[in-house]
Amino acid sequence: MTPTTIAIVLVAILLVLLVAAVAWPYVTAGQLSASYARLRDERGVDAGFAGARRHWLRFLGLFVLEFLLWAVLLVGGGIAIAIAAGGLSAAGVGAFGILVSLLVALLLIVALAAVRALFAFAPVAIVVDDVGVFASLSRTVGFVRAHPGGAFAYYVLSLGVFLGFSALSGVFALVEIVAFPSLLGVVLLFPALDLLKTSLYGTYRGRVRPPTSPDRPLQAQFVDGLRRGWTEMVAFVRATPGTHALVLALGLGSFAAGWYAADPYVGAVETSIAARLEGHVPPAAALEFFGNNWLVALTTVYGGVAFVLPAIVAVLFNGLALGVTARLEVAPLELLAFVVPHGILEIPAIFIAGALGVSVGVDGWRTLQGRMRRATFADRVERAFWVLVGIGILLAVAGAIEGFVSPYYYRLFL
Repeated sequence: MTPTTIAIVLVAILLVLLVAAVAWPYVTAGQLSASYARLRDERGVDAGFAGARRHWLRFLGLFVLEFLLWAVLLVGGGIAIAIAAGGLSAAGVGAFGILVSLLVALLLIVALAAVRALFAFAPVAIVVDDVGVFASLSRTVGFVRAHPGGAFAYYVLSLGVFLGFSALSGVFALVEIVAFPSLLGVVLLFPALDLLKTSLYGTYRGRVRPPTSPDRPLQAQFVDGLRRGWTEMVAFVRATPGTHALVLALGLGSFAAGWYAADPYVGAVETSIAARLEGHVPPAAALEFFGNNWLVALTTVYGGVAFVLPAIVAVLFNGLALGVTARLEVAPLELLAFVVPHGILEIPAIFIAGALGVSVGVDGWRTLQGRMRRATFADRVERAFWVLVGIGILLAVAGAIEGFVSPYYYRLFL
């Protein structure tokens, strides 16, 4: 830890916070707007982009206001607890001071929970009623008064989901499955909670017209979705050879850069595939490999919306990391033997994700310049989802091979 590295870490943290301050309200506004549109039997992608542009500043104001209220309550509560405990202890009634401090702490927890409960539905009120920050809080109070049962049920359910998700993540972590629970949270759990509270508030306001229920079994829909995803992925690869060539060049170039950058450390620093496979549990590993790789693909693709840069950085970083790891490997042939069976599927899948991220980013830039219609851009973003389904198929098969085959087959020939 040198002054330079400490400065780099602090600057990185500051930049992450600044980006999150803008991105989080924007994404949340888009997600709630998409949920509201689907509950009105309208297209969610178009509404998501429009809602993000229209409401993100109000969402930012709402988040800042909640943060300030939490800060005031925490600071004020902490001071009150310190004064109560210190004053009563000085008066010779220390045990009573502890009880008073616990009571103040309990009141503080109740106050914080009330603030969170109030602000839970305020973002939905902004989207559904198209109102400002303070008006959304007023509408939320009206909703809770009119439908206390529904609001309370949502609070209990969301708390239960959070606790259950945390417990499940902890159990998965015991067998080194970390990425898969994160993937579930991003693509399923938290969007479902947003959809639920939007439905509750939208029904209260009388503005929900749910789409008709599908007439096909869930299994048939799932199979059709996989088939469509594979078809869209193949079509995308065929239609964008130049983009794939660019991403391949970036990946190979960054791999070479990592290989040569690690050369001075050969012998001083070592990596070992055999050591990394100690304690390998095939089912857990396969699930983790799939969850991690598909989460990387998702973030690479939709990160590309930010003017291509995140997608390119993801490709460069992965190539660089693989180059360094390969150069420092103590048993290169063993590493190669491990990588080949699943790598023939996994590596192309990651390159396709990189090309898709670049493509989505270019489309976003053209839309910003007015050279592409927003409806067309929404079509491309929706197509990207289906291509990601096809990528997910490749990564699921690769994860199974990496978990059950790659660590073992070559040992027969050693």
